[in-house]
Amino acid sequence: MTENSGNEKATQPESAPTPVPGAAARPSPATVAGPRPGPGPRKPEAPKPHAVKAAPGAATPHPHPVVVPAVSDPSQWGRVDEDGTAWVKTIEGERVVGSWQAGDTAEGLAHFGRRFDDIATEVALLEARLAAGTDARKTKAAATALAETLPTAAVIGDIDGLTTRLQAIIEHSDEAAAHAKEEKDRSRHEQTERKEALAAEAEQIAAESTQWKVAGDRLREILDEWKTIRGVDRKVDDALWRRFSKAREAFNRRRGAHFAELDRERASAKTHKEGLCVRAEELSSSTDWAGTAAVFRDLLAEWKAAGRAPREADEQLWKRFKAAQDVFFAARNSAASERDAEFEDNATAKEELLLHYERLDPETHLDAARASLRDLQEKWDAIGKVPRERIHDLEARLRAVEKRVRDAVDAQWRRSDPEAMARAAQFRERVAQFEEQAAKAQAAGKTRDAEKALEQAKQWREWAEAAEGAVSQR
Repeated sequence: MTENSGNEKATQPESAPTPVPGAAARPSPATVAGPRPGPGPRKPEAPKPHAVKAAPGAATPHPHPVVVPAVSDPSQWGRVDEDGTAWVKTIEGERVVGSWQAGDTAEGLAHFGRRFDDIATEVALLEARLAAGTDARKTKAAATALAETLPTAAVIGDIDGLTTRLQAIIEHSDEAAAHAKEEKDRSRHEQTERKEALAAEAEQIAAESTQWKVAGDRLREILDEWKTIRGVDRKVDDALWRRFSKAREAFNRRRGAHFAELDRERASAKTHKEGLCVRAEELSSSTDWAGTAAVFRDLLAEWKAAGRAPREADEQLWKRFKAAQDVFFAARNSAASERDAEFEDNATAKEELLLHYERLDPETHLDAARASLRDLQEKWDAIGKVPRERIHDLEARLRAVEKRVRDAVDAQWRRSDPEAMARAAQFRERVAQFEEQAAKAQAAGKTRDAEKALEQAKQWREWAEAAEGAVSQR
């Protein structure tokens, strides 16, 4: 093409190089900067190394780092004649690449040099992609397409060098593709194993775990991890996902059945505990302290065995049950306090009796002493019970008084034979009195009083037998 206007134009026998897919396109310097001023060609700049770091495990097509010249020296690889014809040198000889009519020959040479630099940049990018292991198949296709344009490219530069580099890219692409496939297969295998392990763990949880909260949290963690795993074969991935989903559904069903059964048990426990509350409230006013306390103990054991009702209901029912229990035991404690006070008063009264009768002198006034002893015993029984810790001391003092009178009676009996049988008869009468008291106490349910009367009857019987024996031996 010849110049048709004042604007700079260049001709070329073929179209401009086709951009490489995925490569960063660089605008032509002729379009961006316009013709460079100056009478001669530019000075070549020192090449700048462009080291490309390969991805881990990726095949490296070149044994040395890729060196991309920042700007080539087109004067080493071609020329522009005075008539504007542009030539490039190749291993096959010179060929015409276009015509320059927009300025002097130096500017034309720089223009075609810049076009070569653009192609060289695309080649360097392809080398970098191959070294990084980025889709070797597409890189090979782009390199092949670019190599096919070089024999007719309207550029001036080391076309043979670019051809060699592109051929190296094409040759190493198959090796890189095989390595990439190997890496992809290895990664797919590892990711498949991870999902298989997660599916197996989910199945174990679904079949065995009863720690519902912990197991549910773990299944959610497995799902989150599952979503991060990529690269598994679609069919295998679908099968593993079905295993995991089935395990999760089985766990959810088992957990749902557990809590449904738990709800039924809690409803049953609620009904049972409501009945226990009614029974406790009925017993709260009882004054049968010992019997009712035993029943409350049984009710409490039954409460614990009933299990838990729903939480809010369980708390309310327990308040009802405990309130009824507290009413009874508060009344019992109050009664016990009153009883203890009464027993203390009884102990004080018995002490006063003892102080009065301990001064008796049965040796001097035996009949009066005997009458006083009977009076003491009757009053003693009428006073009633004393605190448990005072029983031994008070009874011992009573026995001492009784022993003094008994010893005096024995002494008199030994001194008066005619009266021995009378005394024996009196002893028998006393025995009969105590036995009658025992029978009445037993009929009234006063077991301790009955036992005490029988003990006294036994003592009097021994005295009667001794008196009768002494008489019979004389």
